This record gives sequence, C-alpha cells and structure tokens, in this order.
Amino acid sequence: MKIAIITAGGAGMFCGSCMQDNTLVRALRLAGADAILLPTYTPIRVDEENESTSRIFLGGINVYLDSKLPGWNRLPGVFKRWLDRPAIVRFLSRRSSSTDASQLGDITIDLLRGSKGPQQGEINELIDYLCDDLQPDVIVFSNALLSGLLPDLKLRFRGRIACLLQGDDIFLEALNEPWKTQARELVSQNSAGFDRLLTHSRYYADFMQHYLQLPGDRFRTIPLTMDSESLRTDTSLHRNSVTSAPPRARTTIGYFARICPEKGAFHFLDAAEDVIAQRGDIDFVIAGFLPDLHRVAFEQRLRAVQRNTSEDRMHWAGSPPDREKKFRILRSFDWLCIPTVYHEPKGLYVLEAALVGVPSLLPNHGAFPERVADLGIGQLYEPGSRKNLANAILNLPPAEIQPVNWNTQLCDVCHERHGLATTGPRILAELQEMLS
Repeated sequence: MKIAIITAGGAGMFCGSCMQDNTLVRALRLAGADAILLPTYTPIRVDEENESTSRIFLGGINVYLDSKLPGWNRLPGVFKRWLDRPAIVRFLSRRSSSTDASQLGDITIDLLRGSKGPQQGEINELIDYLCDDLQPDVIVFSNALLSGLLPDLKLRFRGRIACLLQGDDIFLEALNEPWKTQARELVSQNSAGFDRLLTHSRYYADFMQHYLQLPGDRFRTIPLTMDSESLRTDTSLHRNSVTSAPPRARTTIGYFARICPEKGAFHFLDAAEDVIAQRGDIDFVIAGFLPDLHRVAFEQRLRAVQRNTSEDRMHWAGSPPDREKKFRILRSFDWLCIPTVYHEPKGLYVLEAALVGVPSLLPNHGAFPERVADLGIGQLYEPGSRKNLANAILNLPPAEIQPVNWNTQLCDVCHERHGLATTGPRILAELQEMLS
C-alpha cells in the first residue's frame, strides 16, 4: 500500500505535528507500507532522522509573494522555483512571522480557496506530482488548512483521501476578523470532501465534529506513535538512572514545550514564583523552543522570577538541538508540567516524558485526561487560576516517596501502547479500511 502524507513545515521551529508526521511515516514503513512524507511551505525540523522528501511543495516564500505581490503568481515556474530550495526557504523564513496566525489571515484565505486563489500554480504542481508521478493509494493531509487542494485533487485522484486534525482550530481562532470566520467556513466546506478525518484523541474528534459541523461517522481516532525502542536500549536516558545516590530530598518540576502563552509557559513561571516562596524543597526547570515573537516577554518574566527567587531554583535550560539532549533534560524532572491555556488535541510531550519514566501534572481538559488514563500514572488539576496550579504542585508527592515502580511502569506502558511496532499496524489497518 502506497501512502502519501502531506505535512506543513514550522518555519524552523520544532513542531509537534510535523514531528508526529515524521514518526508516523516510520511506523507505517515498519508495518510494511510504502509511506512518503511531502513537506509544504518550509522544510520540517525534527530531532530524529528526517523522513521527508527534499522537494518542498507550496514553498512558503512563493506562497507569500503570490498573495502579496501583484503579478508574482503569473511568473513562469522556472523563475519562481529557485525560491523553493530548502536552504533558501530555511534562510528566509528564519526571521519571519510565518507561523503567527494573526499575520496570516489573507494568505490563509487565499490557500483555502485552492485553485481559485493566487497560489493556483503551486497547487497544480503538487496535484500533478501526486496524480502523475507518485500515484499513491491513499493521501493523508496532516491538517485541514491544506484542504484548499482537495476540490481539484478529487477531480483527478481516484484513491482515498484522509485528513489528520492536530490543532487546526488553534490556528483558526488566532486569526483576526474577518479572516477567522471566512477561514472556518472554508475549512468546513473543504473538509466535507475528505473520506476520513483522523485525530489523536477522542476529545478532539468530538470537538472538531461540532467545530466543523461534520458528521461523526467520518471521524476515527488513531494512536500517537513514538520511537521508543532507542530509549529503552539507552538506559542512561531512563529517569531511574539519573543518580545512584540515596533518595533525593528535592523535587524538580519541569516544563518542556514551545515557549508561548498558549502552552502555558508564563503560567508555569507564575506558579514557580509562588511555590518557591512557600517551599524550600521544590525546584523548577523550563526548556523548549523560544520563538522570536515571545522572546522579549519571556526573558523579562524569567529574569523577574529569578530575581524574586534564585537562578538555582528557577533554571532556564534552553532549546536542545537534538533528541538525546532533549531526553536528558526530560529525565532530570520528577514531574512534567505543561499548563496549557488551549485544550490540547494530542499531548505528545506527555508521552515523551513517559518514555523516560517522568509522570505529568496537567490541566483537566483536552486530551490530557486520556493521556493520563492511558498511561495509568500522572495527575490532573482544575485550571482557571494561578493559585490552583501552585496548589497542585505543592500537593504532589515528594520525589523520595514516589512509588519505586513508577518509572519502569511508565516506560513499559508507553512503549507497549505507542511504540512504532505497535502503532504502525493499527494505523495502517485504519487506512486500508478506507479502500475496502
């Protein structure tokens, strides 16, 4: 079975959705499928082996100029294609706000209009490649924001087309009006043409069914997939290998996700400031990709917390460049805490922490209750106030009295339920069912 997955690059960011798309391709290949990952807009950035093709479709620079520069979309492809080279796109998008939804309303509408918009040339190029060169059995869009391609693609493609929803509403809700309302209507209209709509949580399937006003029988839930085998064989990355010293008298609460308001980075800093003032045995570490958009506000707030407490107890660990360094930071935590403002559709970082034996403290909304129930270890708190999060941290069991089998149980459960060898056949079966 040949499967084409169309993903969207994150303009140089470590993006959870494209990282999951990348791992999904590996899982499907392990299950025997011929899976291909096609990047759009920008190259993807992942902390494991990059499985995507070197060719970029709907190159972000040309997509932008098509909408912004009159006449650009009428230039012959030979004059525009050099801007789609990965090195060029990567360089030019490094300092852009190309993932800031508030700046992308008009371009989003243009793309959702498909061949009726100014990106017609780029869209036809991708459709030609899919239908004439690649000829897969199934195409999977990794988000509904790419759905402007669907009407024209279905005129030529005779296979099945699915869409994996991974937080589309978060982007749409961040658009300014009138773009937000228009974009939501276009996504809903376009998405009615998908044969399947896939999500990584039951919560998000239910939510998007109502958000897009689509019938529930179109939706299926597939598991998140992780490369867990490499971590199981590298015992130095396990939580219980951090130290051979006697049980520690200190507890470390860690945040590891993109540094932005919607993921709760500033709520984490607020809670750290409050807890440190009350307890002398709890320390905090914050790490993750820091976009330029939030750099000034974050650095100012971090310095304020460190002045009011101390750097030793509120530590900034930065953004590690690779997978090994990421998991070495994660394993130094006793608890992962990501106090998201939005309702998380996936919760990939919960599984990443679990792979090294670290449980999570999470707000009781979105996919988080499912992640905690799935793993059997972790805690939920009621969001809504700064005090609630601080109290939840204060009430966590100290590191020295956590059940001794927590670390091993988390690693084993995560590997058994979300490893490549387990999830690949399940997801492949779901895609094969569309063809029957």
